[in-house]
Amino acid sequence: MKTGHEQKFIPALGFHLFTPFYDLIVGLTGRERTVKKALIQHADLQPKQKVLDLACGTGTLAVMVKKFEPALELSAVDADQRMLNKARRKAVSAGVSIGFDQALSFSMPYVDAGFDQVLSTMFFHHLTWDEKVRSVREVYRVLQPGGQFYVADWGAPDSRLMRLLFLTVQLLDSFATTRDHIAGRMPELFSGQGFVDVKQLQSVNTIYGTITLYRAVKPSHPLLRTSDNSSMPA
Repeated sequence: MKTGHEQKFIPALGFHLFTPFYDLIVGLTGRERTVKKALIQHADLQPKQKVLDLACGTGTLAVMVKKFEPALELSAVDADQRMLNKARRKAVSAGVSIGFDQALSFSMPYVDAGFDQVLSTMFFHHLTWDEKVRSVREVYRVLQPGGQFYVADWGAPDSRLMRLLFLTVQLLDSFATTRDHIAGRMPELFSGQGFVDVKQLQSVNTIYGTITLYRAVKPSHPLLRTSDNSSMPA
């Protein structure tokens, strides 16, 4: 990802040439609306809350959130300007107000403890373990004490068939960044950065594998994080 920085990022489908077709491809193959609707239903969204959509892509989740609870204050961040352009057009078309920002997931332009909730769908499998750690630490920073972090992403396969189907995702998105997901390491990732009450909420099988929904909570009295060995896979 990048934000006017020189750092590079991997586009959502691996290549920029797929970006114009992102919504169509994801909608046909990933049970996108089912997963996003489930995440919204699990999240305790309330009027006047401040909510962040992390790695918002083309804004599908952000628009759904704002329609679900119009009275909350919603920000959405992504590093890909092309995705953000599509997201802004989608929000205007839907008649909803969303604040969009371009930034890296581990260097966001928000104050400490500024959000009640952070939501993220189908993003973390694009990151190395170190980038995952840095991003979760940044989420921890921007969440207020007691704030909740909801994530939907690839998880441990529910069956041998789901594991076989997931090879397609790994070929596209890289074996290196997805191995933590099939190993079921996401709860470890969250708890290792200070989150508590980490729970696996639901699994959804797709034609490319199993998507898992998670919740993690920033403690009301923040604890010391695990030492730096949490930044490296075992």
